[in-house]
Amino acid sequence: MSEAIYKRIAMLRAERGISRRQLADALGVHYQSIGYLERGEFSPSLHLALRIAEYFEVTVEVVFSTEPFPRIGGAAASGEARSA
Repeated sequence: MSEAIYKRIAMLRAERGISRRQLADALGVHYQSIGYLERGEFSPSLHLALRIAEYFEVTVEVVFSTEPFPRIGGAAASGEARSA
């Protein structure tokens, strides 16, 4: 049994307004490969993982993790509510 790899590719794409096809073209892979990655049906090679992180100008750990990512904005939203 393989360990789950958690990915933030879809979130990073959405934040930057990039389509799967645009990302795939930039990385030199088929656009369906991006969908497979986002759905967890495929784990990238180390080389591809590094290229994805480089494309988004973040560290690999921002894109990929063996631990579930904490919810974004959950703590910030509750902190904002308290300070209001």
